[in-house]
Amino acid sequence: MPWSPPPDWLRIETLDVHAAGEPLRILGEGFPKPPGRTILEKRRYAREHLDALRTALMLEPRGHDDMYGCILTEPVTADGDLGVLFTHNEGYSTMCGHGVIALATAVFETGMRRAEGASPLLRLDTPAGRVTARAAWDAEAGRVRDVAFENVASFVAAADQRVSVAGLGEVRYDLAFGGAYYAFVEAAPLGLRLDGRDTQALIDLGMRIKRAVMAQRTITHPFDPDLGFLYGTIFTGPAYGASAHSRNVCIFAEGEVDRSPTGTGVSARVAIEYATSRLTLGQPFTVESILGTSFTGRALRETTYGPYRAVVPEVSGRAWITGQHTFLIAPDDPLRAGFRLTPAADA
Repeated sequence: MPWSPPPDWLRIETLDVHAAGEPLRILGEGFPKPPGRTILEKRRYAREHLDALRTALMLEPRGHDDMYGCILTEPVTADGDLGVLFTHNEGYSTMCGHGVIALATAVFETGMRRAEGASPLLRLDTPAGRVTARAAWDAEAGRVRDVAFENVASFVAAADQRVSVAGLGEVRYDLAFGGAYYAFVEAAPLGLRLDGRDTQALIDLGMRIKRAVMAQRTITHPFDPDLGFLYGTIFTGPAYGASAHSRNVCIFAEGEVDRSPTGTGVSARVAIEYATSRLTLGQPFTVESILGTSFTGRALRETTYGPYRAVVPEVSGRAWITGQHTFLIAPDDPLRAGFRLTPAADA
């Protein structure tokens, strides 16, 4: 259509990708670059000054309540390739595994960075720390066939905990960190199925458990207060397919349902499985999503992280580019900052 928007309309270019079914909207030209010496400073700036643009591109009418995105920045380390801030319906996460897989796929397939050799690396500065992605590059096809990323140190913060949840009684959970903190809860004792049939119940109970844990305990990150918060509830159970070891359904932010197995959640699961001796170094651990798609995690090596015994996990999976978009924001649009039909308090 031969039409150009008025010059005072904001134009933002995006590239959309999905990893195991979970979207990633990469916010490109037209989105302001947040300043700051560190990634956490950039994250704070984005929260304080760019949030109306986040909501405009994540929420309706340009997005939806389960949209996920990222803001690219310059790196803040001498050997970093990119800085990245991950966004969702509530705000800004500290790390995102499916986002790393999707971003690495997009970076190499679009030529944003030239793929050097069969296993090109992408060194990302994230709010949680350095994450290094390695792509399996098919030079003949110009495609990324798989991405494996080495995550930040992951650990069990508190095992075999109990929390009182209204309408449920006492619920057992493990608190673990894989770039973000999650409360891991077995689904079967709550009568939950880990598929689309129980989506609304998973959201409801996941948010009730998250809020109960937040009310009961203070979560403190060993090194940075900005990372010390509960990101979501992950329900676990047996795999549905013979090729996987387990199934995760993550309810995070304000009631978002992760369509993927959750890369940071798989990292935290690896830490739990290793701490309980159900997993050895290098042993693969494949986790299904609510869709039946999967990521595979493994513990690469032991380490310590503040007071915690930890592991450095690797998570692998695949992503696909789904679209390129030019979004327009008219200055007189009363819904230019986006909207949610479901208030956060009722999620």
